[in-house]
Amino acid sequence: MNDLHDRHRAVIPDWVALYYRDPLEITHGEGRHVWDAEGRRYLDFFGGILTTMTAHALPEVTKAVAEQAGRIIHSSTLYLNRPMVELAERIAGLSGIPDARVFFTTSGTEANDTALLLATAYRGSNQILAMRNSYHGRSFSTVGITGNRAWSPTGLSPLQTLYVHGGVRTRGPYAHYGGEEFTEACVADLEDLLGHTRNVAALIAEPIQGVGGFTSPPDGLYAAFRRVLDRHGILWIADEVQTGWGRTGEHFWGWQAHGQAGPPDILTFAKGIGNGMSVGGVVARAEVMNCLDANSISTFGGSPVTMAAGLANLSYLLEHDLQGNARRVGGLLIERIRAACAGVPAVREVRGRGLMIGIELTEPGTDRANPDAAAAVLEAARENGLLIGKGGGHDTSALRIAPPLSLTVSEAEEGAALLEAALRSL
Repeated sequence: MNDLHDRHRAVIPDWVALYYRDPLEITHGEGRHVWDAEGRRYLDFFGGILTTMTAHALPEVTKAVAEQAGRIIHSSTLYLNRPMVELAERIAGLSGIPDARVFFTTSGTEANDTALLLATAYRGSNQILAMRNSYHGRSFSTVGITGNRAWSPTGLSPLQTLYVHGGVRTRGPYAHYGGEEFTEACVADLEDLLGHTRNVAALIAEPIQGVGGFTSPPDGLYAAFRRVLDRHGILWIADEVQTGWGRTGEHFWGWQAHGQAGPPDILTFAKGIGNGMSVGGVVARAEVMNCLDANSISTFGGSPVTMAAGLANLSYLLEHDLQGNARRVGGLLIERIRAACAGVPAVREVRGRGLMIGIELTEPGTDRANPDAAAAVLEAARENGLLIGKGGGHDTSALRIAPPLSLTVSEAEEGAALLEAALRSL
């Protein structure tokens, strides 16, 4: 294992992060479990960064991939592609966006990059509103609008970005307000900000901030923002890369918690739809999607193999009501985690919904971030046989729990117990 780590360091960039002091090589998985190169089994509560959404080695998906690969693996969007059209039809219908068009990419980064291209072209503006503590991808344009310094290596950007309050409920100048007052204050801040700008293209926002540590505003905040944006003709991009497909339990899309003013103009997705296959995409109403006045294609977006995986995975998710399972089992899990965190001085907040749960750690008795504690719990959980993630806008001091949506009650109970032991080790 150390040999592989040495080889990794010799050829992979230093900025490609690895979890754990002794990095883990995962060799195979089944259901909600994975195994390392030494044969040790782990309960997986992070799912390849929320990407193994349904289950590891789900037979319906692996069969669909194998059968499609046996026919043809690749053709590009220059040719008609039946699996791509079929998946686009289903996603357009599920999106809530009228007269929707769907463009497939290979990742969430590329999906958000495409959304920014569409919005700026449609509006004839390079000004973007983004949320503080946000993350939207790894490309040059998306790191330039990311509101999380740990994941934004450069401020150089083709876009002018202005950051809006509201993505984090319990930090910042409005944290002392109740829900309605918080929303009113954030809307007033947005109105004031727009008084200082020229023609803004779009607001891009994650309904629940993923890399930011699973933080979220009060329900309805983005609906209130939308009413302001509509008066100015500004588009709303909902980044659903982590919140989509029923993970929050209460809604199929995260934007639906803010849907009082209607659906977003543009919706981006990725992560879980391919259950580990490389699938991302953009949904927008036809007027916006068709605004580009130059040719474009996608060499690998919409690959027949990844589209077959997406179709099989989406069918399984809907037929087995995994959104409902995320609501039921996720509700149980967050209760167990809150109980486990009671009396742990380093825990500032347990938050989230469905199977998207964050635990923020601080120095006991303060609001100062505690990244050392987060790293220690990550290591202790692994030693106990549990894989979790971490994130957060304040020095990576939040734990991220996001199991596959087929998680069982017994696995939720087991995972909560393993997590409690890791937290108590602090």
